[in-house]
Amino acid sequence: MEVARREILSRSVLTRTGIPGYRWCLNPYVGCEHGCSSCYAAFMKRFTGHREPWGAFVDAKVNAPEVLRRELRRAVPGPVLVGTVTDPYQPLERRYRLTRRCLEALAERRLPTNVLTRSPLCVRDVDVFCRFRELSVGLSIPTHDDAIRRLFEPHAPPIGSRLAALRTLRREGISTYVFAGPLLPMDPARFVEAVGDAADTVLVDRMNYAGKVAAIYRRAGLADRLEDGWFEETAGSLRRGFEARGVDVEILF
Repeated sequence: MEVARREILSRSVLTRTGIPGYRWCLNPYVGCEHGCSSCYAAFMKRFTGHREPWGAFVDAKVNAPEVLRRELRRAVPGPVLVGTVTDPYQPLERRYRLTRRCLEALAERRLPTNVLTRSPLCVRDVDVFCRFRELSVGLSIPTHDDAIRRLFEPHAPPIGSRLAALRTLRREGISTYVFAGPLLPMDPARFVEAVGDAADTVLVDRMNYAGKVAAIYRRAGLADRLEDGWFEETAGSLRRGFEARGVDVEILF
């Protein structure tokens, strides 16, 4: 899929959020090249004016680090969540390094920070992560099965590379978590085995599936995985499996 990439200037990058436990959210990009079919952030098109399909556009807020430093001088201190409606480590980050530079500013202000991504590129910034007094890094891993991943997240990094990134971060002393959401078809026992002890915490979320996502399930003969019973049984199995390993689990639905 052709992706339209633009450079834009932003007046503000630090945004108040109603997400429990956080005061601010930060998104150095508009849109996301991963374009996952189940991504809730596709609603952003209503506000950005983009006509391209979700996943077919990315705007880089090229002045984000400078704007953030200015905003931090007068912002009320509070926890920051990085990557609420974009992936802060999507492919363009290799070139622009906006996320890295924003994290450097947050580290200087000693703000508690949480980063969520699907990309192993986050490992590049271990040196910045280590400057924080309080920081956690999460990898979105909704299934252990790369065949399933290719159905729903064809442009996102392979599951194995995400797991390897988690393990690297953990070895470096970084607090890590897995965001298992939205839950995609999986074998809970194999998922638990694949993640192992690579994360301090596992968050399990069902989310709401749009019609286009349900259609993918039906075409693949997976419609039974959309039933309430499947989600409840799978979440229960994940809880039992991870807790047996001493890993904290939080069910978000």
